[in-house]
Amino acid sequence: MRKPFIAGNWKMNNTRAEARELVTALKPLVASVDGVEIAVAPTFTCLQDVAELLKGSNIELSSQNISYAAKGAYTGEISADMLKDVGCSHAIIGHSERRQYFGETDESVSKRVRAALDNGIVPIVCIGESLDEREAGKTFDVVLGQLVNGLSSVKREESATVVIAYEPVWAIGTGKTATPEQAQEVHAAIRAKLAELFGQDNADAIRLQYGGSVKASNARELLGQKDIDGALVGGASLKADDFAAIIKAAVA
Repeated sequence: MRKPFIAGNWKMNNTRAEARELVTALKPLVASVDGVEIAVAPTFTCLQDVAELLKGSNIELSSQNISYAAKGAYTGEISADMLKDVGCSHAIIGHSERRQYFGETDESVSKRVRAALDNGIVPIVCIGESLDEREAGKTFDVVLGQLVNGLSSVKREESATVVIAYEPVWAIGTGKTATPEQAQEVHAAIRAKLAELFGQDNADAIRLQYGGSVKASNARELLGQKDIDGALVGGASLKADDFAAIIKAAVA
């Protein structure tokens, strides 16, 4: 049985004071929630403050990115060692905004996944198609291509550690959401491809999140789908009440 996993991606939001306020409000709302894994992904400048507040709680810490390099002349990058040092257990990798605005590719995603796994950090690997690609009937080609290439550095014996987040680009921050049936169809295809890559047992153990305008009002129906094991939440994770409601929907 796969444990649901709800992660909040704060993106480029919150000062340190705002981050502390949000975590302080969130902790008591989910302290008694069992049977679901919870994580938040603040900006790099807020990681230390949030890490301190999360100690002893049931909420884990994720970064929004990770460098594929261990150290050296990589201005602006943050290494796996640095993330571990501040308390990160997870790292979001290959988010569509990183691909769209900052030129990340399947190749760089694969290298970042490798860096995370080599350092005991769980990679949350994002894949998803644009509206043009969906309307052109290319959803499965695009999504499964990103999956195969992004996981090219992953060994069969470690594959169950990886988390996959399917985020249709046309549903991120737009208010549009894939229907539960649309999301399930893609998630089922992802799991079938994972079985080809890593074997059925490993594929059955890998958790698949859905992301893209997830909110309290649609979370329960999305999370009730057979192959949807959690959510990567954007805007709704910036409000403690809304994020807590999504987390509770995962075990309702």
